[in-house]
Amino acid sequence: MRKQRRKGRRIAGFAAVLLCAFLAGCAAEAAPSYTKQGMEAVEALDYEKALTLFQTAEENGEEKRLLYRGMGLAYLGKTDYEAAIAYLEAALHLGSGRVENLDFDINYYLATAYYKNGRLQEAVRVYDAILGLRPEETNAYYLRGCVKLAEGNFESAQKDFDTAVVQDPKNYDRMIRIYMVLEEYGYKEAGQIYLQNAMKENEKSISDYDMGRICYYMGDYENARSFLERLKTATDYGAALYLGRTYEALGDYNYAASIYAGYTEYDQTKAEIYNQLGLCRMQLGEYQTALDAFQTAMNIEGNDMMQTLKFNEIITYEYMGEYKTAAALMNSYLRSYPDDAVARREYEFLQTR
Repeated sequence: MRKQRRKGRRIAGFAAVLLCAFLAGCAAEAAPSYTKQGMEAVEALDYEKALTLFQTAEENGEEKRLLYRGMGLAYLGKTDYEAAIAYLEAALHLGSGRVENLDFDINYYLATAYYKNGRLQEAVRVYDAILGLRPEETNAYYLRGCVKLAEGNFESAQKDFDTAVVQDPKNYDRMIRIYMVLEEYGYKEAGQIYLQNAMKENEKSISDYDMGRICYYMGDYENARSFLERLKTATDYGAALYLGRTYEALGDYNYAASIYAGYTEYDQTKAEIYNQLGLCRMQLGEYQTALDAFQTAMNIEGNDMMQTLKFNEIITYEYMGEYKTAAALMNSYLRSYPDDAVARREYEFLQTR
């Protein structure tokens, strides 16, 4: 009986140790990672909250490399590019010396910060380094081409775009982005060649959706409409967006608005649909419903169009004659996006009203 009791006590003691270990493990898991919370705030575009959380993470001794990366992204979102560069460079310097996926990730953001800060040659050098180690990084060719175009080096940019297309010949999203950046810098015809080649070389395999939106960017709105109307725009986000845009281009804002509104009955999570709906209502002089659309989109959690939506909200108030509200919102907007020259000029106008 004594042996059984002692054995029972040993089992009970062992169970207690296991229980303590289990509870300690749960406590460790439950301990908040302020770096993780900070990244969630970055994803929600709440950069001030993110920076506060990253500061707490540093005070709590969390891994500096990850939290410096996070701070770099937060400052990038705040358009404070000097601070973003400083933290991203610090994150790189904390590497082990062995090149890892995280190094490439940080370098991509660093190149963006250099580009946004006007340090174009340094951005190119970052992409050179990425491609020196990973020549199959198609997106690095595309991004380096964009920077070279900003430098005024069209021929070199075109070579990078050509390489990106050869490496990924059916990535129509990237081809459209190439067209758009070329158009922005005054090379619209060169951009259209990429779209023409995409249609010609993939004629048998390309979808109605991709054919429709390529026709849209080519300015062939009748064919764009023909392809896109074959799709279910009431439930297909891409089809609704591009068919609506096509009708806008054709001048039929009322029908475009009906397409967008019809889609929102199915899905209330797409900020860009609400933004386009708001723009159509603006064209129709329906300013209150336009404002409702922009504000609905602004309330969609995690949307990546907040800057555009805030600006459109301000312009709507301006059209409604509510200049004081518009000016107050623009003042707040410029604190978040100080490098928006168009908004700054608009603010100067609003102050005179």
